[in-house]
Amino acid sequence: MLAERDRLLAELIDWMTDRGVQPAGSFYLRLHTVDMAGEMEIEVGAFATAPGDERVTQGAMPGGDYVVLRYINHSMRAHRLLFEWAEAQQIRFDIDESDVGTRWAGRFEIYVTDPRTEPRKTRWETELALLTR
Repeated sequence: MLAERDRLLAELIDWMTDRGVQPAGSFYLRLHTVDMAGEMEIEVGAFATAPGDERVTQGAMPGGDYVVLRYINHSMRAHRLLFEWAEAQQIRFDIDESDVGTRWAGRFEIYVTDPRTEPRKTRWETELALLTR
């Protein structure tokens, strides 16, 4: 999944550069469907106001309450910590289980560090943002 994220992120950055589009915020990875043992449906984007085309489309981050954790490096540890904390607080995420995996209404990794200026992912400051019910 991370290799696909990196490929899509590079493609998006090239697309934005070719069109002179500057992000109005961070780049992000959105996980729509998660199946750790199978396929995942993901999207890579940037908070921006430019119109899209047939490959890059405009979207919106679903409104509502999110739990957010900011971290540097150790992605698996950060995810585990956030999930454990939410369970202890009895917080439920806006998800639906299906035969293709867990469908998330809003699950984001927001890259506070601009990947165009810091190529080392271990130094990226990242926010996990998970929509709650």
